Amino acid sequence: MSAFALVGGLGLLLPAAVLRRLTLPLVAFSAGSLLGGALFHMLPAALAGSASPLHSLFWVASGFALFLALEQFLHWHHCHGSGAPCREPVGTLVLLGDALHNFLGGLAVAGAFLADVRLGLVTWVAAAAHEVPQELGDFGVLLHAGWTPARALRFNFASGLTFPLAGLLAYFLSFEADVGFLLPLAAGNFLYIAASDLVPQVNRHPGLRRALAHFGCFLAGLLVLGALAFVA
Repeated sequence: MSAFALVGGLGLLLPAAVLRRLTLPLVAFSAGSLLGGALFHMLPAALAGSASPLHSLFWVASGFALFLALEQFLHWHHCHGSGAPCREPVGTLVLLGDALHNFLGGLAVAGAFLADVRLGLVTWVAAAAHEVPQELGDFGVLLHAGWTPARALRFNFASGLTFPLAGLLAYFLSFEADVGFLLPLAAGNFLYIAASDLVPQVNRHPGLRRALAHFGCFLAGLLVLGALAFVA
């Protein structure tokens, strides 16, 4: 599963000019996939596993607010007292959100394997299909945030290592700890990143043709994750 973080490395094989043209469409695709992951996968699972919908929604709001506070801190840390151009901290936020998402995925897949090997395999396939479009989009987001391709690939892979870490943790602890709040918390994180950081980046071009292309990429990411929810 961690190797899926290397999918974005396909961009390293492309000429720089082509990669620049693909960056914003990838950002739009990532926005759709993040929203789709939160709305079609994380939130339904969180609500189904909670005795109180309000309890789950509280953690969603907490995740949203937490990333707002985190982004404000990162923005201040990168820009405070510096005369140099400020780099948007969206790349760091995406990596943190992706690491948390991978951690939750590791817990879920490990739990399925503990229950039944066949169920674990089906869960892994669904999670793997979920990761492919997201990792492609994340790579584009990191490039758009000013990261070099090599650095983006290294850190994307590092964020993917939380998946096996969580799987091992779940195996040895047998899910004795209550981590149910992490799922709606992660959903709030993804909603914030998509709506507050990514969508505005692809919504600033006056040209109708590019705007329609970006909207199409956004819808593609949203529909892919929606389709996976129905398949799963």
